[in-house]
Amino acid sequence: MSGNCFPDRVDRYPTRLEKPSAPIPRAEPTVWGGEPDGPLCDADLKTIAANGYLVRPSAVGDNWLSPLRDELNHIGAQADPADPRIIREPGGSIRSVFQPHLFSDVIAEVVTLDSVLPVARQLLGSDVYLHQARINLMPGFTGTGFYWHSDFETWHAEDGMPMMRAVSCSISLTENFAYNGSLMVMPGSHEIFYPCVGTTPPDNHTSSLVKQEIGVPSQATLTEAAARFGIDQVTGPAGTALWFDSNLMHGSGSNITPFPRSNIFLVFNSIENRLVAPFRAETPRPEYLAARDGQPFSTPSLVQ
Repeated sequence: MSGNCFPDRVDRYPTRLEKPSAPIPRAEPTVWGGEPDGPLCDADLKTIAANGYLVRPSAVGDNWLSPLRDELNHIGAQADPADPRIIREPGGSIRSVFQPHLFSDVIAEVVTLDSVLPVARQLLGSDVYLHQARINLMPGFTGTGFYWHSDFETWHAEDGMPMMRAVSCSISLTENFAYNGSLMVMPGSHEIFYPCVGTTPPDNHTSSLVKQEIGVPSQATLTEAAARFGIDQVTGPAGTALWFDSNLMHGSGSNITPFPRSNIFLVFNSIENRLVAPFRAETPRPEYLAARDGQPFSTPSLVQ
């Protein structure tokens, strides 16, 4: 079975279709909270509302960086080859580690920093939970990139995320240069949802986490989007946090330089946007890719 299994359910963002379909304007706001609700000033909120992303330098201090890098090395050394949360490149090196906050108390503590959790609550205007967390590793010479995509397209189609009320925080643990596979984004593209063509194969996540082929826009769509929105490349020193909307078009090239790139990637979802049945997949993805219990953090919310 493919497609929407619940015909009476409203699907604002149909995707994984049989033939190309027109782009769909965004239905929800990007920013749900205001300046009194958290650490971001009004200018920051306007920036992410307009561009779909915000760069915050020194979000994680130098005192955190060395322990976090040590944790990455420890996780990599202790990784069970059979653990499905450990995603490897075709050559065998580790590409991503999901649920790193369950492997490491240090990483779990980063989630609750004043420069992280309160920002997520402010942007989403509610209490939040971790939809997904992972470490992305892009080693020198061999690290492969991530093709252009909107995260929300996958989260909607395969996880059952109803609305665009989620935000990602990528914390760099190494310097992001313009030449070592740093992230590229299309500013403003979060305002448009681009439906994709093709049905979702069973257990699509087993291959898409290495190379995504389903749920990506066509070259013609990407050409139009790039001409309309342009492309920004996000660079900066270790400790920089990149916040970006769930629907922002983004991707990265491969890293053929000697300089590795690694980051902690946290996805916060509003507790008012909990997952339902997938819109375009037979079964939900595993919990380590898409948390379904939706338990908010226990600390008090900044948004009343």
